[in-house]
Amino acid sequence: MAILPILCYPDPKLLKVAKPVAAVDARLQALIADMLETMYEAKGIGLAATQVDVHERIIVIDISEERDQPLVLINPELTWRSEATHLNEEGCLSVPGIYDDVVRHDAVHVQALDAKGQSYRLEADGLLAVCIQHEMDHLLGKVFVEYLSPLKRNRIKTKMQKLQREESR
Repeated sequence: MAILPILCYPDPKLLKVAKPVAAVDARLQALIADMLETMYEAKGIGLAATQVDVHERIIVIDISEERDQPLVLINPELTWRSEATHLNEEGCLSVPGIYDDVVRHDAVHVQALDAKGQSYRLEADGLLAVCIQHEMDHLLGKVFVEYLSPLKRNRIKTKMQKLQREESR
């Protein structure tokens, strides 16, 4: 297993739309293990393959306190969204240190493949529903800051570019 580098906003690679996974094979199993290790190391609760510069429809999530209940979603598709929405404070491993409010559906149903390639359906609400929607946005080439006002988005972009310049010195 390996810790993968996480792309940071405003990297244009974060805007790429992920392609469906064709086969759940050994390469994919290794990628999933690396993504989980990367997410845990970064103290995150979700990670999309797009964030590690792999443009395939793969998400890993673990919202458990003990960090021992990993959830893998391959080729996830939202099949239902609640009408009710909620304002939630979100952060992102690709936008470190930035948190802001985003409106998300309270509950979702998702159809996906698990790490073994088996199809399953998941009904999620609360934090899990928010996390699924957030990570699925990444697969569509969308970062949560795009829900914010242009002014906030530009401030965040400038701040992230400044941090990246400082880190590269």
